[in-house]
Amino acid sequence: MTDDTPTLDGLAEDLEDIKANITAFASQLETTTNKVDAVAAAVASGDGQDDQGKDGDGKEEKPKTPPFILLLTGDKYAAELAALANWVTNLLVPTYLRDVSSSAMWCASWWDHPEAIARLHALWLAWQELTDPETCGRTGPAVWHRDHLDPAVSQLRSPDGPFAACMTYTDRVQHDVLPVPPVLPQPTRAAAVGAVPVTA
Repeated sequence: MTDDTPTLDGLAEDLEDIKANITAFASQLETTTNKVDAVAAAVASGDGQDDQGKDGDGKEEKPKTPPFILLLTGDKYAAELAALANWVTNLLVPTYLRDVSSSAMWCASWWDHPEAIARLHALWLAWQELTDPETCGRTGPAVWHRDHLDPAVSQLRSPDGPFAACMTYTDRVQHDVLPVPPVLPQPTRAAAVGAVPVTA
């Protein structure tokens, strides 16, 4: 029969663990209290945002992430595309893209395809948010893979995706931009009002 009576050394060790936990909780409580006090002070002084997303000075708050890449122009577009290209070249392609085939196309000049730029940029923005320990939590990377990476890669590399006229073999670089379908001008209001609806 074993004696489960705690020893004096064991009790002293448990007491030290409890003290350490209490100290950690007290520190966390102090930090949280300071943050709450700061937010309350900002709200009370009018430094917070109003209902229109403007700060206390009446200026609109700047977005925390870059805007959608196709809305950028000039140097801003070039800088964002360069950063995206770095991510695509050094992380996405070597880690996630497999052999090129007729069912999984790719284009070495992906930046010539606006749809590819848009999809890859959205994927990169999601990756930045969902792999940042400050914002993503423990499941962020899994959510990124499931909700963003898999659907985006599937669309990009599908036989009817933006690379449909590009590479189907890894050793044969092929690049062609698909033609944009025509769009007729919208009819004027007078023409639309005078039109007779077609009935079956």
